[in-house]
Amino acid sequence: MTVLDADVLIADARESTGLNDFGDDTLPGRVALVVDRLNSAVLDGTGSRAAARTIGGLLTSRLRFMADHACLPLAAERITAPLFATGEPRSGTTLLHALLAEDEDSRALRFWEVMYPSPPPGPAVADDPRRAQADEDWREILGRIPPWIVSHPYNDLLGAGLPECERTWAFDFRAMNPSAWWRVPVKIQNFPQDHQAQYALHHMMLQHIQYTRPPKRWVLKGFHGRRLRALFGAYPDARIVWVHRDPVQVLASQIVAFGQINESLAGTLDWTQYAKDTIEGSRANFHAYLTDPLVDDPRIHHVRYRDFVADPVGAIGGFYEFAGLPFPAQAEKAMREYLVTNRGDRYGKFTYSTDVLPVPVQQLHDEFADYRDRFGIDVETRR
Repeated sequence: MTVLDADVLIADARESTGLNDFGDDTLPGRVALVVDRLNSAVLDGTGSRAAARTIGGLLTSRLRFMADHACLPLAAERITAPLFATGEPRSGTTLLHALLAEDEDSRALRFWEVMYPSPPPGPAVADDPRRAQADEDWREILGRIPPWIVSHPYNDLLGAGLPECERTWAFDFRAMNPSAWWRVPVKIQNFPQDHQAQYALHHMMLQHIQYTRPPKRWVLKGFHGRRLRALFGAYPDARIVWVHRDPVQVLASQIVAFGQINESLAGTLDWTQYAKDTIEGSRANFHAYLTDPLVDDPRIHHVRYRDFVADPVGAIGGFYEFAGLPFPAQAEKAMREYLVTNRGDRYGKFTYSTDVLPVPVQQLHDEFADYRDRFGIDVETRR
């Protein structure tokens, strides 16, 4: 058994880069928490080396990122009126984000940019080696997690794919995003959060990537429902489109899709316990949305999953109108063409069943009745 040492990993990152400032004096403590988690997993030599490489890569990336912000006028970049797509995982938000990104007047994050952000990618040429490196990384990720291309076909864009906002703080050591931790044979896990600090880092990433580029409207996607105060604190002029789906279907789909990811990474998974953990984590979100006054904030446009699936482009047109934006004909055309050429089942049909739920389905329907009533959601039946 090889034991990882957080202090050694941090010192190595500083020595290899010649840089010292992580931009946050609390970061070493979070690295130590992650290292403790990995050491408790009793990784073999290969796993420990992969973990050390992953941690080292995140640490050096952060050091270079902070150095860029110290020596370049990145803080002068204004992030104006961004659009955010949100909703519980498995609610259609990735398709929504992909369609929003088809508008040539908008800009979305790309995986290669957040995986290898330094130096700022704005001046990058078409053959920037970071693009090819991110593509190769994604081929390795999909090789490690074969079911992911079925449950999430958007991964076929490889390094040009659209990351969730959460990926911008991977080097903050608060979440083990699969696209950062795929080399390490452990179940992904989240650590204590600081939403204000995370959105500050998110804002810095947008400034970083926008640098030297013509300003465009940012279109972003993440699971922001429990972090609204921090999001609006960072982006007071943001507008959010929030898709709501029947919680029972969301939970069942999450258990299968995310369970497949974790099983592929860790090599094994206690599916019964994983289902229980997923239910407990996600049901808390649905209940919290009923008591958070910010859910009714006038900057949020709520959409039913049923309506979005029936007419995705029409739903986006409604969001544009809500946000006071014109909906150009070119944007609508590009979105409709995307739907034709990017079928959701292009790598096979993702299947799941409510049989995976560790709680009786009717009990869950009863539990979430208030949520369905609040957002006008019908019980979803699947063929």
